[in-house]
Amino acid sequence: MPAVTVPDITVLSRIDAVDPQTSTERPVKSLTSAPSGFEGEGFPVRRAFAGVDLTELDPFIHMDQMGEVEYAPGEPKGTAWHPHRGFETVTYIMDGTFDHQDSHGGGGRITNGDTQWMTAGSGLLHIEAPPEELVVSGGLFHGIQLWVNLPRADKWADPRYQDLRGGDVGLLTTPDSGALIRVIAGDVAGHRGPGSTHTPIALVHATVSPGARLSLPWRRDFNALVYVLAGQGTVGSDRRPIRKGQLVVLGAGDHLQVDAATSQPLAEPNLDVLVLGGQPIREPLAWAGPFVMNTRDEVIQAFEDFQAGKLGTIPSVHGAPTTLTEA
Repeated sequence: MPAVTVPDITVLSRIDAVDPQTSTERPVKSLTSAPSGFEGEGFPVRRAFAGVDLTELDPFIHMDQMGEVEYAPGEPKGTAWHPHRGFETVTYIMDGTFDHQDSHGGGGRITNGDTQWMTAGSGLLHIEAPPEELVVSGGLFHGIQLWVNLPRADKWADPRYQDLRGGDVGLLTTPDSGALIRVIAGDVAGHRGPGSTHTPIALVHATVSPGARLSLPWRRDFNALVYVLAGQGTVGSDRRPIRKGQLVVLGAGDHLQVDAATSQPLAEPNLDVLVLGGQPIREPLAWAGPFVMNTRDEVIQAFEDFQAGKLGTIPSVHGAPTTLTEA
């Protein structure tokens, strides 16, 4: 899981140590284990938010951990062309390579540590797939796709695409240099990530060394979620044990704490966590497949607009798939 790293973590800016006398640590509200499934043309995923009430996730609505999988030659898979409306997709690649193209002109290739941030807004068609050379060679693939809801006022905004290079993420460490903190979006301890968001959120990938502690200041008006990408440790004021594939919803407080176990699995030398949170939108939610709206009528209209070709057309690219799917 290389993502973005540095040869000497001690040269990075350090977040201030949390003062337990003035800062309240967030407790654990719930802990769930992500079930496994398949997405698109058949690539394996863990459904990170399965079984969690949407009110606890707001403004997030869905997240898949894609892989971690070692593909044999000919095995890498992606998705067919399909529509989105009313939300944003954030695809963060830790290992491997993914190509994206959409009907609004956005797109590009993302690889180790890169993020593509697609605001569907009023609607578009898009496709995500491994490049041909990866299909031929096979190889390691591991990433995250997060769906971020849009407030009512922004659901009809023009689509937008952000290409966030891994080298642009904010890099920080803890007072003892025990953790590498990658800020992808939002503000963490006064340091901003490159992602521009409609809804105030923060998105962090942290690698915590065995026996080390990550204490992050976290906005009190944000919710706070911790998803374990690899390794094991504890989280929250009650030191709840956590392991790979588990999601923790934290309660109210001023900071969150994650501790890496001294002993880690052989294939996972560190505790890797995705930390995310945002300001809840608290608006009615009507969600069906790739359409996330405020009312049932708006969802029906989205399906009708898609079927009428109003969400865009597939660009004429030699060799590109030309079939559409509704999810």
